[in-house]
Amino acid sequence: MPVDHSRAVDRSGALLASVLRAAWLPKVTAGWFFRAESFFSVARFLDEAARDANAAPPDFLSWSHGEGFVRFFQERMSRQGIYLLDEPESALSPKRQLELLRLLHAIQGSANAQIIMATYSPILMALPGARLLEITPAGLAGVELRDTRHFKLYQDFTVDPDDFVDRALREQSDNLLME
Repeated sequence: MPVDHSRAVDRSGALLASVLRAAWLPKVTAGWFFRAESFFSVARFLDEAARDANAAPPDFLSWSHGEGFVRFFQERMSRQGIYLLDEPESALSPKRQLELLRLLHAIQGSANAQIIMATYSPILMALPGARLLEITPAGLAGVELRDTRHFKLYQDFTVDPDDFVDRALREQSDNLLME
């Protein structure tokens, strides 16, 4: 029975795709867009496709959620390509974020791939040599790690967790927590 590829396609970015044009040299034909919300569907699709081809399935889903994500990144980002990651930290503990950071650093060192990532994780933003851009009302603007809202939020928490939590419980969430 043929694999139904339509189930592995996430169409939520269709509006963006209609206005986005990319070009790079040398020509790169590999790559993908990753959303944490679609990981389960994609992992299941890859397992089914491998079984249909009489190959061993990658079986990303038999691991913990974070371990499966990291294995997916290790195996699927090992070749030349352009990779768009939308909040990959959403299923990753800080320890797993460090694993992803090491992988990103290795990819960066190989100069084999281009990675564009939307993230709230100060750990992932700290990748040496990464160019950080912030979406502002005026458009994209360069920003330093220590000036990002999420770095400041984590810093505020680590300086005095008790005070941070007390303020968070007293204040409106939009006054303290930034999304």
